[in-house]
Amino acid sequence: MPEASRQRLSVSLHQPGPIPLAAEFHCEAGELLALVGPSGSGKTTLLRAIAGLYRPAGGVIRCAGETWFDATAGRSLRPQQRRVGLVFQDYALFPHLTARANVMVALDHLPAPERRRAAEQWLARVRLEGLADRLPAELSGGQRQRVALARALARNPRVLLLDEPFSAVDQVTRRRLQRELALLREEIRIPILLVTHDLDEAAALADRLCVLHGGRSLQQAPAEQLFRRPASPEVARLLDRQNIFSGRVVEDEEGRWLRWGPWRLEVAHGLERLASGRRVSWYLPPSDVVLHRRGRPSRGEHENPVQGRVVEMAVMGSITSVALAFDHCDDTLRFELPTHAARRNALARDERVGVSLLAAGIHLMPDASGMPPDPPDR
Repeated sequence: MPEASRQRLSVSLHQPGPIPLAAEFHCEAGELLALVGPSGSGKTTLLRAIAGLYRPAGGVIRCAGETWFDATAGRSLRPQQRRVGLVFQDYALFPHLTARANVMVALDHLPAPERRRAAEQWLARVRLEGLADRLPAELSGGQRQRVALARALARNPRVLLLDEPFSAVDQVTRRRLQRELALLREEIRIPILLVTHDLDEAAALADRLCVLHGGRSLQQAPAEQLFRRPASPEVARLLDRQNIFSGRVVEDEEGRWLRWGPWRLEVAHGLERLASGRRVSWYLPPSDVVLHRRGRPSRGEHENPVQGRVVEMAVMGSITSVALAFDHCDDTLRFELPTHAARRNALARDERVGVSLLAAGIHLMPDASGMPPDPPDR
């Protein structure tokens, strides 16, 4: 077995309650996997199960070639046996111990005479030289976070678990700590799991995201793939994607199309796998909506042109967010464009405008079996 595979963390946990779980995911050595989802989706419970602080009813956890938990076999290693580095949301530092002493707590695997020097080396590694004698109350939020990270890494862990590690600091400190984690992870070749509610943070730091809801793992993939190709409308909404619509596959002598209200849309990928008449959900990233320029038509306007009414305009500095409504459905189409372009095209509420929906951007999600039938074609 390759070395990287031996260092993999693999998790498959399930139980009906009291905290429902149906989660499966893996994280390779040197990889950072972000667990994302709304509050109550089971993210922290999964971290606690991996660390040995919570015992689920069923499933298996394996790491570094060793079975940490197997419900069927009745095997569950104690937390100390698993060698997990865990950084809690509130850092969980001992308030009566100095930064050095907090890190030394994690060094009981070393001979006592070596622990002080090793703790100071770990503090230096997270840029806390000269602060070893300070108590947690004498440190800033960002410094306390780095002490907690140094303590987690001092265990020489086989996996590093980060539970909302940046949520308690201000935005400037948060960005700095994110950069430090991105640099530090190049030095530690172990699986890293990050729990976060911040999708931008997850996309910036993680190699892959695992979307969770109600204890279920719905999809795991790199951020770009998730944001452009969500597996279902549920995943899309959990990722705050908004341009989600329903349509129907139609076929005529000219080819196969996506029928959306009065329009027949060209789709670059996916229609060939679906039967004519099949109901589908579909998603379009805002970046694949092209505004038709008034008085200056372009060739791109021939690609899936549709007409809508402006129902919302929000100017946010140099960017303007626009929402269009349509007569045939209650959903709105949202996109952004430079504010100067919105002004040049005289966009205003209740104005009817034309946009093109780029065929390469339309992503089909054929899971709409429970949706009501389409109204008759007009």
